[in-house]
Amino acid sequence: MPRPRIPRCLRFKPNVYYFKPQGIPLRELEEIVLLPDELEALKLHEIDGLEQIVAAKRMEISQPTFARILGSVHKKIAEGIISGKAIRIERTS
Repeated sequence: MPRPRIPRCLRFKPNVYYFKPQGIPLRELEEIVLLPDELEALKLHEIDGLEQIVAAKRMEISQPTFARILGSVHKKIAEGIISGKAIRIERTS
């Protein structure tokens, strides 16, 4: 049984929850789901320009965990763009 996930400190709440290729109905597209912690990591690193160590401290996680999350979100976004899939941002509960 895996270790339980430590809660992350998430501050960013997006206004948009879907991105999709133009001209194709959403019902015809495969979907890629971005998790809230992946979106937070992406924002902190790419938009706010924080180094991984500083961003990890903001999320209250370790730097290696932050790097894994960032790698995961980069791969998902690249797959969505290259493969023409819809990208859904999961809402926080």
